[in-house]
Amino acid sequence: MPSKIKQVLRSLVSFAVAGFFLYLAFRGTNFADLWISLKSVNYWWISLLVPIALLSHWVRAVRWGHLLAPVKANTSRRNLFSGVMIGYMVNNALPRVGELVRPYVLGKLEGISKTSALGSVVIERILDFLTFYFIVSIVLFAYPSSLGPFFEHVNTVRPLLLASSIACFFLFVLLFFKARIFVSYAAKLRVLLPKKYYARFDSMLDSFQSGLAVSTMKESFFIIIVLSLLMQALYALGLYIPFFAFSSMASLNLDFGASVVLLTISSIAFVLPAPGGLGTYHSFMTFTLMKLYNVDNTTALSYSLITHEVGYILVTVVGMYFFVKDHVRISEATQQTPEGGSQSV
Repeated sequence: MPSKIKQVLRSLVSFAVAGFFLYLAFRGTNFADLWISLKSVNYWWISLLVPIALLSHWVRAVRWGHLLAPVKANTSRRNLFSGVMIGYMVNNALPRVGELVRPYVLGKLEGISKTSALGSVVIERILDFLTFYFIVSIVLFAYPSSLGPFFEHVNTVRPLLLASSIACFFLFVLLFFKARIFVSYAAKLRVLLPKKYYARFDSMLDSFQSGLAVSTMKESFFIIIVLSLLMQALYALGLYIPFFAFSSMASLNLDFGASVVLLTISSIAFVLPAPGGLGTYHSFMTFTLMKLYNVDNTTALSYSLITHEVGYILVTVVGMYFFVKDHVRISEATQQTPEGGSQSV
């Protein structure tokens, strides 16, 4: 099947998923009440989400620079930030495509092989899953009631989920430190290719492995861990601050732990193949706020709408700025063949 048709089909599936979860989120909503709720929000609190979100994206860019250190030292943080924001912007319309665009953008701006940059993005995703399961394990241990809305027999399910989360955490720790070994096994697949492609395959694989080399640099581990946890803390802060923007939620005295619980829920929502978490975020967050914290449906939906749309619009605007400024072309990013060695994209 031609790649363009596959992309169209993926896009249709993504928007179908978004539409389904938007229907679930807005089903039975009184839109007059929703409008009143949105107008009553204290937007001074909401305005704080902009610098918090930008700082969290900047921290991700800085961490990406450390992951890329074996490929190129002192990568421009401005260019790293550009790649992050453009990637997020593309994901808002085309889920997962942003992960291909990011290496292309950085390769274009920094002269780094797209394949090496892609290897660093793989390591980044491993780190994201690693920190996710670390946080989930803490939530399951410290907030057992958080499972209440989702399972009837919490005391039976909780130990199983906690054990699974801890196991997944250590699995991703293993993947981080042994990623290059897994790639070496992939090298054995070369025998399945025609011999004329051997040299190109080896070059691409070597370039990809260079993007994984940070897992062998022990001196970088501490700063990478600190940046990963800081980034998650900023994400949670971006969910905690809006509690004070809604009078009914402020009266509930929800603590920072509640925002960490919501962070785990939102992370699951963004894993689903909906563009920018559209629909999945609204549905999951609204349901959790209602069932776990007894927030009324209208306020819960208002919270979900505002927290999602602030991030969505911010990423789109900033990403579009860098997209135009850096002369990026999506067609080139998704169709260009990765190069090997030290060649630039």
